[in-house]
Amino acid sequence: MANGDTSPSRVGQVNSAGDVDALFLKKFSGEILQTFEESNIFKPLHTVRTIENGKSAQFPVTGVASADYHTPGENIADGGNSYLSDIKKAEKVITIDKMLLASTFLANIDDVKNHYDIRSVYANELGKALAVRFDTAIAKVFIASARSAAAVTGGKVGGILDVSANAMGDGADSTDDADNTDPTGAELVAALFTAAQKLDENDVPSDGRFCVLRPQEYYKLITGGAGALAISTSAVNKDVGGVGSIASGSIPQVAGITIYKSNHIPSTDLSAVTGGDGAASNDVFGAGGSGYNGNFTNTLGIVAHSAAVGTVKLLDLATESEYQIERQGTLFVAKYAMGHGVLRPECAIELQK
Repeated sequence: MANGDTSPSRVGQVNSAGDVDALFLKKFSGEILQTFEESNIFKPLHTVRTIENGKSAQFPVTGVASADYHTPGENIADGGNSYLSDIKKAEKVITIDKMLLASTFLANIDDVKNHYDIRSVYANELGKALAVRFDTAIAKVFIASARSAAAVTGGKVGGILDVSANAMGDGADSTDDADNTDPTGAELVAALFTAAQKLDENDVPSDGRFCVLRPQEYYKLITGGAGALAISTSAVNKDVGGVGSIASGSIPQVAGITIYKSNHIPSTDLSAVTGGDGAASNDVFGAGGSGYNGNFTNTLGIVAHSAAVGTVKLLDLATESEYQIERQGTLFVAKYAMGHGVLRPECAIELQK
């Protein structure tokens, strides 16, 4: 029995079958959905030296002098009278790593068929890839600085701060001083004051101190780390002079230390990884060819001063492209030639769980 229905000819179907929208025109939105740029913060937080040529740069390191009361008549220049200071001297050498690059290839036929500008997107993405590698490497070197021995005999060091126990270690072993307990916001605040005290004892200038935490720990400073907002234990408590804002989710300073958050703080054991940062010329952990890689299993963040780490720059970040007739396409390359290393270990403290 007829029910009044009919069978329309769907103009969007291919050969009257399949998806009814298949043949309809796809409108170009005019907006290219690129990946979000990661937050790179370490470049202004350390020492950068540019060289025009050469393979490395030397950073002289000197110790401190001593003073003593003089007895009239004694010869100051006589070494046996102990008036002359034997000021220790050493050097830090940072070597330029191999050229680091990111690249891609765009076929000419694809470029012609495409209806939006992909070239600028490719160039931008390659540049961002190197910027992330740069930021990640600097984070690792700050950790290496905290674990390093004194730059000169008898000099001071930073060390490792177990946040939950609020106890300083000497940095000789990256795991000995950690108890693997995730800290609360209150424990992080207390640890930052301990770190500030240690930097004071190391005569590190108050101006320019900073702390970089993973997002998980950063927001504990605001919430207190409890399941619900525990404002009484957070660093934004106005009753105890806290600054920051729950509304904006920011905490600018604790104990005079400027606070940052970053996704580039490593948190796994990379000591056996030889590729990537493990192939760098500068062996910052002294593990025999580990480059910038180490064991970061318990790492939570870094408290430091810009003097702790240095970068030697031979070739700054640059992007270039070339059309290759024989390959009928364009090669895009982003590159830089730099090296990173430890300068003053007394200026860096690693926060561990």
